[in-house]
Amino acid sequence: MPGNTYKIIELVGTSDKSWEDAAGNAVEQASKSLRDLRIAEITKLDMKIEDGKVVAYRARLNLSFKYRKE
Repeated sequence: MPGNTYKIIELVGTSDKSWEDAAGNAVEQASKSLRDLRIAEITKLDMKIEDGKVVAYRARLNLSFKYRKE
């Protein structure tokens, strides 16, 4: 029985509320076009600042999904 193969892509999600929402938004959006999502690893968190105030949270993540040869 052969093992599985997974592809890893990098995504950046954004939110005006939190890093958790930003990461969730990235995964939710990716799930609309990718199948068999497996693991999301947050690699970087940052914020967009305007006029001294946080206006957006950004989460960079690596997302893996099962590779299917079709």
